[in-house]
Amino acid sequence: MWQLEGAKCSFLFCLGISIIICSVIYLRASIPPPTAPKPPDPSCCRPFSTECKAVLPGTEIGFEWVRRDCQMDILNSHLQCSNLTKELHFITRPLSREEEDYPLAFIMTVHKELEVFVRLLRAIYMPQNVYCIHVDAKAPWEYQEAIRKLVSCFQNTFLSSRSETVTYAGFSRLQADVNCMRDLAKSKIGWRKVVNLCGQDFPVKSNLELVQYMQSKKWRDRNMTPGVKQPVSMRHRTELQHMEITGSHVVLKGMGMKKGPPPHNLQVYFGTAYYALTRAFVDFVLKSPIAQDLLEWSKDTFSPDEHYWVTLNHIKEAPGSHINGDWEGDIRAIKWKDQEGKTHNGCKGHYVRDICIYGIEDLPWIIETNSMFANKFERDTFPQVLDCLEQWHRNKVLSHSTVPIDPSWLLATQSNSSSSSYFNSSAGA
Repeated sequence: MWQLEGAKCSFLFCLGISIIICSVIYLRASIPPPTAPKPPDPSCCRPFSTECKAVLPGTEIGFEWVRRDCQMDILNSHLQCSNLTKELHFITRPLSREEEDYPLAFIMTVHKELEVFVRLLRAIYMPQNVYCIHVDAKAPWEYQEAIRKLVSCFQNTFLSSRSETVTYAGFSRLQADVNCMRDLAKSKIGWRKVVNLCGQDFPVKSNLELVQYMQSKKWRDRNMTPGVKQPVSMRHRTELQHMEITGSHVVLKGMGMKKGPPPHNLQVYFGTAYYALTRAFVDFVLKSPIAQDLLEWSKDTFSPDEHYWVTLNHIKEAPGSHINGDWEGDIRAIKWKDQEGKTHNGCKGHYVRDICIYGIEDLPWIIETNSMFANKFERDTFPQVLDCLEQWHRNKVLSHSTVPIDPSWLLATQSNSSSSSYFNSSAGA
């Protein structure tokens, strides 16, 4: 009898196990596996403004450019790096031997507008270059995380090892650049010159044009720091002591406390905060007692990045110095309000702190200047300016390529499939 009961128990046990196994198999078959989110549908992209016809080739004879680029949510994207960079249209191969043999370094100081940062980075990105990204310590967590995620997809791109809480016109802005310089000095990539950028810049020259410009007879062994001897109207910046209200603004100390003279009897110069510097000059900045003393002296000045680089570049002992330099070097195309009617025909967007935020009708002027970069752009106010300029720039970059063009590098295609456009034919290669 007990044998019959044992057999019954064994049967029921096996039956239960079989039911469980079949249930698991059924559930697995009925529930679809998770899939990566699909990239945005190009048909949903914002179309190019009609004003783009003036700068995009082919539109004058009836062809239309159709955007393929729609920004994605990088932070919440589950795409692997290889797919993420492809969907964001990053160029993944050096486009010429000339560029490969002259790698550049870039310092990018950013704090807002993720989409603008992504568009700027991919416009200047080349795998032979190196990029140091300084993210303002006060930037939102989501912004910092999205940049960290994107940057991790590139071996030649990294975040600054030390992040500052940047204050407009404060020493922290200068310190952010110096922090990146210390990191770039350790890079194994043999970069030749370093260029600094902010989040509202965009390139006008292609990478090849930048390389050729920096290797031109005038600038081959020189630094570019446009500026002049400090005008009387600017002396209050360095003769009176200032202090940062962290992350907010800069104010005078007390009732206007006087500063001591600059170290080493240096003549103070005034210029732009933007530059193109040789690697030897960067080593001088990081190691020279003169540079270090000037950096320390500049801590309580107003907007020190507008005197620090140009002052050092007028020191005879500094590598690549340009002691007779003036407002030379086409670093930035900027429409200053007080230059309206003199160097430009007015701002077609609007002015912020006397600098033009470009409108769509400013595009021809930007392109004609043929500067290295243009400043400033705002996505929310005039989004189509960057759409047009970015497409114009990418067309130029790819037209200089000596290697087959990967279709993923295209930001837009021409709507007429029978077009003999270089980009359509290259995309099919």
